[in-house]
Amino acid sequence: MSSYQVIARKYRPQRFSDVVGQEHVTQTLSHAIEAERIAHAYLFCGPRGTGKTTIARIFAKALNCTGGPKVDFDDDDPRCREITEGRSLDVMEIDGASNNGVEQVRELRETCKYAPASAKFKIYIIDEVHMLSTAAFNALLKTLEEPPAHVKFMFATTDPEKVLPTILSRCQRFDLRRIPIKLMVDHLKHIAKQENVQVEDAALHAIARGADGGMRDAESALDQLISFCGEKIVEADVLSMFGLTSQSQLLSLSNALLQGDVQTVLAEFNSLAKHGKDLGKFLSDLLQHLRNLLVFQISRGDTRLLEVSEAEAATLTEQSALVGSDGLTRIMEVLTQTDTNLRDASSKNIFIEVALIKAIEARNSVSIDSVLKRLNELRGDAGSPSSAPSPTPAPARSAVTPAPAAKLAPAHMAETPPAPAAVPATSNGVDAQTIWPNLVEAIGRASPFARSYFLEAHPVSFVKNVFTIGFDPEFADHIGMVDNAKNHALIATKLAELGHSGAQVQIVKVERPESFAAPVPAVAPTPSAPPAPARTPAPATTTPGPARAASPPVPKPVQLDPSDFKNDPLIKKALEVFKGTIVEVRA
Repeated sequence: MSSYQVIARKYRPQRFSDVVGQEHVTQTLSHAIEAERIAHAYLFCGPRGTGKTTIARIFAKALNCTGGPKVDFDDDDPRCREITEGRSLDVMEIDGASNNGVEQVRELRETCKYAPASAKFKIYIIDEVHMLSTAAFNALLKTLEEPPAHVKFMFATTDPEKVLPTILSRCQRFDLRRIPIKLMVDHLKHIAKQENVQVEDAALHAIARGADGGMRDAESALDQLISFCGEKIVEADVLSMFGLTSQSQLLSLSNALLQGDVQTVLAEFNSLAKHGKDLGKFLSDLLQHLRNLLVFQISRGDTRLLEVSEAEAATLTEQSALVGSDGLTRIMEVLTQTDTNLRDASSKNIFIEVALIKAIEARNSVSIDSVLKRLNELRGDAGSPSSAPSPTPAPARSAVTPAPAAKLAPAHMAETPPAPAAVPATSNGVDAQTIWPNLVEAIGRASPFARSYFLEAHPVSFVKNVFTIGFDPEFADHIGMVDNAKNHALIATKLAELGHSGAQVQIVKVERPESFAAPVPAVAPTPSAPPAPARTPAPATTTPGPARAASPPVPKPVQLDPSDFKNDPLIKKALEVFKGTIVEVRA
């Protein structure tokens, strides 16, 4: 009875054309042979089971075949058969993990000087070359750089980052890719047909997903399933043997996740956990599906960029309407962080459950950029004349300490002063400071929000019917909040009410003069008294000193204790929502 040969060895590629999914490597080597441009050292990098050593053996057969080097060698050529069976004297395969000392490399340096026994080249294939010690690498350097003409080196490694740069610079490097699922499924289907085994397409996809791009792993899994199931393999057999999640379960859970159905998500996940599924693999598969959905949305339904089955492609079309790209990105951020920290979790079950709930919450959350954009829109709307509130004064908050505000906006004052008397219209060159307090209060009746900013401003000039308002550099950030068309129209309207129709508005950044003192607005006459002519208030007497020493147009701000401000329930809630900190407190 002949000894049994496992599928991974029985169906191992013997020619470049048999290699699956690595055409960028096999075609380059084939062209090098045809053009007689064969280097002295090659490095094959890539994940396990993707064909590194297999390609090195095929390359060795192409170099040492009878009449070679040539790509189309005869499989029955004695020299090729010797290499295939591992008994060629001129092709030596060395395990870098067990022969990693400097003594073994010195021995290799001595033997490579001798001519090959029968073939054209003496070829050294060193597997897992990154396992060589630093001393061994250094001992190999000179020989690797200037080997005898009859010597060729072929290195294979799963971790090229551990190979010394001096070695890498002396080799032609080829990076092998993970094999796509579709190519893997087609190859497994071919093997199953040769072995007279019936395998469901869903089962083949499950095997390919579990292999993670490694053909050898997929072939070994198929071999094991044939021993376990016999001549017919279904998806349930694959899932139960390897602890994988079925595609239907994965799509069902992801659908509930995107809909925000917490109850269904937890029920589906608990079912997977109870049946012993690999939770780490489940999380990885879920992230892969969400990534496919994101690419599907961004590419507007182009499935050429994805490796998905027909069932998953149909699901992507349905799920793309459930959530936008921003929400999907936030979900993936939560799950990616979970995948990173899963290894250190004491209970993977609970850890993933909490992550799924957080992912659902993240789906409906709003980014801080969107919040700031909306706030800016609301600030612009607040200064619009069309959105101005009724001129009926708001109830006074007397006996209540004026509310503080964070750095972005000062607080509104406690009481609304009486309506100011109109200033007679004059020609160009009107004293802007005379009009200023009345203008600020008029603005405040229409838009308290805008008034809170203009309290920090000062009049610059009113020349040629252009009213210029200045903000000190300390409050330059306010300009972006009030310098818009809506506020310009509001101010022009209020100037017209004060007797200056057709005025234009200009807002600039300019230092507030130390002598500036806003006068107290005139008091409106009582109804029982005869009308009195409007009086132009005289400028208040000021004393030398900074602008803060001047009498303001409103009651003097109350000094606040920052700790009291931080303990305000609304402020605490805002800090919690926006994950922020208080930089400055102003009254």
